[in-house]
Amino acid sequence: MNAIVTAVLEVLGSEAGAAHYGEGVSQREHALQAAWLAERAGAPAVLIAAALLHDIGHLLHGLPEDIAAHGIDGHHEDVGAAWLERHFLPAAVAPVRLHVAAKRYLVAVEPGYAATLSPASTRSLALQGGPMDAAECLAFRALPGAADAVALRRWDDAAKRVGLATPPLSRWRPHLRAALRTP
Repeated sequence: MNAIVTAVLEVLGSEAGAAHYGEGVSQREHALQAAWLAERAGAPAVLIAAALLHDIGHLLHGLPEDIAAHGIDGHHEDVGAAWLERHFLPAAVAPVRLHVAAKRYLVAVEPGYAATLSPASTRSLALQGGPMDAAECLAFRALPGAADAVALRRWDDAAKRVGLATPPLSRWRPHLRAALRTP
């Protein structure tokens, strides 16, 4: 099981982790900030791991950084969740799979939320289906992991501060271990 934790940390630490996807921070910086925000909020280890892993699909799908500018949604949440679910607990995978839906949900239910999104998140929102309608909101709220996905989404949105000092990748190894499926 340590091999998958090492593999995850290597992916985040790799050249792919330096990609920006339209944001001012790299994917690695973004992941570290999201995990750090989750920890500071008192989230359990499994949800901290999800915060670290939420955008790993960007590093796995093989599409270029400017895909949104070309009108393409890489469905990184599904790519990441499909890769993670082989090794990680559902409580870690569900928020990863649902963090894009959580953005669509929050835009629909919270006045002013859309105005807080970064330009890249606003652009991707349109490609991801835009705000949910009432039926979609109701269905989303009923999903296992929806509340954790909303919390993760808020950390995701806040994890875009250029130059923010965070603990290193190695700091999150115990959280990743805690989120693993046991053999």
